[in-house]
Amino acid sequence: MNGTRKWVGMAPAVTLCLILGSLTSLGAHTPAAGQDSAATKAPAYTLVEYNAEQACAAEKVPATQVKCLDDFVAKYPNSALLVYVYPLFVNAYNQLKNPQKVIEYADKLVALGDKAEAVVRYQMLYARALAYATLPQTDQTAGAAKAREAASLGLKTLDEVKKPDNVNVSDEDFKKQKQQPTILFNYTAANAAMTAKDYPSSVQSFKAVLALDPDDLSTNYNLGRAYLAMTPPQPMDAFWYFAKSVTSKKATQAQADKVKKYLKGLIANHQGGNVCDSLTDGELNELLQLAGSSADRPSTYSLPSAADISAAQKEMTIASVFNDLKAGGDKSKLTWLAACGLEFPEVPGKVIEVGPGDPLVLKIAFVTSDAEFDAATTPNMDVKVVGQPEAARVEKNSAVHFTGTLVSYDPAPFFLHWDKAKVKEEDIPKDKGPKKAPVRRPTRKPSGRSN
Repeated sequence: MNGTRKWVGMAPAVTLCLILGSLTSLGAHTPAAGQDSAATKAPAYTLVEYNAEQACAAEKVPATQVKCLDDFVAKYPNSALLVYVYPLFVNAYNQLKNPQKVIEYADKLVALGDKAEAVVRYQMLYARALAYATLPQTDQTAGAAKAREAASLGLKTLDEVKKPDNVNVSDEDFKKQKQQPTILFNYTAANAAMTAKDYPSSVQSFKAVLALDPDDLSTNYNLGRAYLAMTPPQPMDAFWYFAKSVTSKKATQAQADKVKKYLKGLIANHQGGNVCDSLTDGELNELLQLAGSSADRPSTYSLPSAADISAAQKEMTIASVFNDLKAGGDKSKLTWLAACGLEFPEVPGKVIEVGPGDPLVLKIAFVTSDAEFDAATTPNMDVKVVGQPEAARVEKNSAVHFTGTLVSYDPAPFFLHWDKAKVKEEDIPKDKGPKKAPVRRPTRKPSGRSN
């Protein structure tokens, strides 16, 4: 998943520019020679200067226009018309797909401060943010600090842009038209902060984007990355926002599947690598259901860590596993995470049923005392005995011990499932061998003598 939002062209600014003035027509705003832009002062440029700037503004071929503008700046490096020349540079270099130059001349315009109108400064900062997103990663890293500063200034400048009095647009609609530029500036600030490894600032800016566009795939995903990169990492918040990106209505199936696979791996690693893959699947599905139905992570939601699981395993016995699982609740979840896939030695039980076949399946009741043994009449475990055909000799209602791997369990009715088991040799009746046929004495033939 690419961490950089792909902004195409300058489309998000179009609606606002229709009201505030198009970026491509900035040169046309130059006051005519002999006119006073403030109606109180003499023009700060000559007619020759003005005509040169207008000739550049009228040029339609971007490369030719750049050459014209370069010549103008060389002749008039301190011209008052630079406030119109720099936006022409930005527009031409944008068409030439040269983001470094777009950024350079946008910064030159912004450096003029109040000499340029707020709407023009906003447009340059907007163009700069778009250009930054298209830079190679190395250039983004080098320019991260300035990009954050410019994005912050963009938000401030956007606030300064007021609705023109002669435009028939409601205040509410004008406010809505500012949302997309606000998203771009916040996203740029967040992305630049990520590049600079300032993860708390990145989180703050990404959340500002989600406040306006809560279902955005890229923002949710990158917010998860920011939480995961913190020191120390914040895995629960990270998992939550990765899940939000999976459940985003804007995500394609391929995108959702890719993030889902990544998230499953993160959960497994967080828990030390679950032996039972089905457990991770269950936790992942539960998380996705929550993320799809809730804007914010529930405060009670958490996943046990590898340290939690390891601590639970230290004191674990098969008897404690039985008791915890039967009790249910959060303790049973942790116990099952710790127990699933483990091999337990010499599990005691009473044989209730012997299922012939390969593998041999024994239905056994778990017992820990003579009283439990006597009372047991129904099984609560099935045990697959592998590679031990002699175990078929165990008898119903006999006591056995087996060593096996716990693979799954049913909460209700409570039942444990074991695999790869071996019955303790001492508990298997000895093979008495084949029964010998009875020896028959030969029949004595009657003698031929007569009385």
